[in-house]
Amino acid sequence: QVQLKESGGGVVQAGDSLTLSCAPSERTEFHNARGWFRQAPGREREFVASISSDGVTTYYAETVRGRFTITRNDAENTVTLQMNSLTPEDTAVYYCAAAITADSLRRGNPNYLGQGTQVTVSS
Repeated sequence: QVQLKESGGGVVQAGDSLTLSCAPSERTEFHNARGWFRQAPGREREFVASISSDGVTTYYAETVRGRFTITRNDAENTVTLQMNSLTPEDTAVYYCAAAITADSLRRGNPNYLGQGTQVTVSS
């Protein structure tokens, strides 16, 4: 089964930007809808953003809308989450995800989920 691997996490200060990337473990075509979830300590995993397989439709959680941007590069099989104006409330483990539809991800139903990458935003 294809595994998803995230990269780009780290420690930043409030107001900074950070870019997360995700690619499948195998060099195989992966046309699924892609997305991101996050889980902060003591909280349930929550949806962040998703993008359809054709790249036309995107969904965002209200807490990140206008600050985060999800894009995909099918030539490289990657999906990217550009995060701007980060706040300490964005501190969490971020998980790359995939499903048949972007709406499935928005509803919290991924078929694939990566191992996660830590994002820490200090005040």
